[in-house]
Amino acid sequence: MKNLRLKAARASFDMSQQELADKVGVSRQTINAIEKGDYNPTINLCIAICKALNKTLDELFWE
Repeated sequence: MKNLRLKAARASFDMSQQELADKVGVSRQTINAIEKGDYNPTINLCIAICKALNKTLDELFWE
């Protein structure tokens, strides 16, 4: 399932996939795969993404 909430949150900061990837220590391809729904990130990566985007886990990763 695509993660459009992550994509929207990233876009609201005018942040590229590469910029987010650099902030959380993964590749741009990893961020792309998460947004496309092709990769299920670890809880630690989810937390790092949430901190980088000032969002909660519920806001980005849980329905």
